[in-house]
Amino acid sequence: MVWGVLEEMRIRSLGVIDDAVVELSPGFTAVTGETGAGKTMVVTSLGLLLGGRADPALVRIGAASAVVEGRISMPPGAPAAVRAEEAGAELDEGALLVTRMVSAEGRSRAHLGGRSVPVGLLAELADELVAVHGQTDQQGLLKPARQRGALDRYAGEAVSGPLAAYTGVYRRLRAVTAELDEITTRARERAQEADLLRFGLAEVEAVAPRAGEDVELAAEAERLGHAEALASAAALAHAALAGNPEDPESVDATTLVGGAGRALEAVRAHDPALAALADRTGELSILLADVAQELAGYADNLDADPLRLAAVEERRAALTQLTRKYGESVSAVLAWAEESAARLGELDGDDERTGELTAERDRLRDELSVLAQRLTDARTEAADRFAGAVTAELASLAMPHARVSFDIRQTEAADEESGVEVGGRWVAYGPAGADEVELLLAPHPGAPPRPIAKGASGGELSRVMLAVEVVFAGVDPVPTYLFDEVDAGVGGKAAVEIGRRLAKLARTAQVVVVTHLPQVAAFADRQLLVEKTNDGSVTRSGVTVLEGEERVRELSRMLAGQEDSETARAHAEELLATARADA
Repeated sequence: MVWGVLEEMRIRSLGVIDDAVVELSPGFTAVTGETGAGKTMVVTSLGLLLGGRADPALVRIGAASAVVEGRISMPPGAPAAVRAEEAGAELDEGALLVTRMVSAEGRSRAHLGGRSVPVGLLAELADELVAVHGQTDQQGLLKPARQRGALDRYAGEAVSGPLAAYTGVYRRLRAVTAELDEITTRARERAQEADLLRFGLAEVEAVAPRAGEDVELAAEAERLGHAEALASAAALAHAALAGNPEDPESVDATTLVGGAGRALEAVRAHDPALAALADRTGELSILLADVAQELAGYADNLDADPLRLAAVEERRAALTQLTRKYGESVSAVLAWAEESAARLGELDGDDERTGELTAERDRLRDELSVLAQRLTDARTEAADRFAGAVTAELASLAMPHARVSFDIRQTEAADEESGVEVGGRWVAYGPAGADEVELLLAPHPGAPPRPIAKGASGGELSRVMLAVEVVFAGVDPVPTYLFDEVDAGVGGKAAVEIGRRLAKLARTAQVVVVTHLPQVAAFADRQLLVEKTNDGSVTRSGVTVLEGEERVRELSRMLAGQEDSETARAHAEELLATARADA
């Protein structure tokens, strides 16, 4: 099922393009034009729509910003549509509108379905919508890691399932190994930390402080240190309130207030206000009596024992030793002791933890070995099928004797500790397994298979990449394929075969090709011409759909550099007839 078709792009102030609209359609579209006319800007524009890097140097000189707008049709329920709607975008009559702006200062903004979105979301949607291939992608195909990724993509669930399980075990093994190394390498530091904690806990245990004890002792020391002054003050206050027994003529507060109360009681019946004052005076007499009694008891119970004072100060000194080292107060010291006891338990349990981690590490390595073997087996099986399918495609691309194969190998580990067991050998491993994958090409009989980075010419590499993409289209298709100069280094019969293969791919997907070869362009369902005006820019009218005589003229120009050459015209018409016959 086709999940989306790129219908149109509007490009403004990007490179040589001033303001142009590129109208696309399902099937095979070829984009042609003179060298430097701006054909590659079509690829660059689509790259920006799909979250590519924003280069301010692309902004047309004199413009404040470059803007690319795209319209992609897609049915409701398409994966890209669902993801876009989750981000708040809205479909416009079954189409998703995408906008990317790049300022001359380097700022970049993206909009999706009328909503501002992170540029990263465009890149996320790109995986579902478009496969872009150009010279840079060919260079990427030369990297073994990319080749392994391509093989895994082709293998599908046969590899993705065990690879997901492998990745989870690999990450856990990394974490366990790191913790084990940390415990082992810091064993001396942890032993020193444990000794310091034991010493501190022993000091606290020897003193055995109680919560709040320092506050209580400070109050008691203050009282004992001023016992004589406190006793004298209490005696004077008691005498003032209750009288001095040794001086019968002295006047005290209790006697005076009692006399006032009796005077008021005698007349309280005559005035309610005075009666209320009499009640309050009576309460005052009771309060004075209670205070006087407590003062007498305080003086009797006041301890002025210098031995007790010495004991209190000694205890306070012991507590001060603890608060200087372990906390600002006794409560803080007790909190430190509780935390330190827990930490000491952790440190003392290192030996036990080391044993647990070692056992888990060994178990994970055994499990990783099993999963790595499953990955190797699955990749080996898929590699045979993948290589056979690509080889068959190359036969259709004028490379009938070429053979593609995969070299799947492992590197011996330095020792068992640094490897996993695969096929009875201890081999190095990484986050994607233990396999090193390399794509090999034997271009003709008798030629030894060599890595495509060393054994393929530019034209051969273009065809290998196209063959790989055609094979992928059968197992993991995307709605749109964009090829930029995929026919580089190719000519003659090989170019015709590339055009024919692209046309076949376009039967199930949208294919857009930027090409300079008439043999390829002739097979397109639609041909777009990019041409500059006299001032060197591409305007709205600078991207046109070629039909009939106009298309013959452009193909003639591409063949011979002369639009009006009768020979070139005849050849162009022959190419178009051949392409139509194959359709």
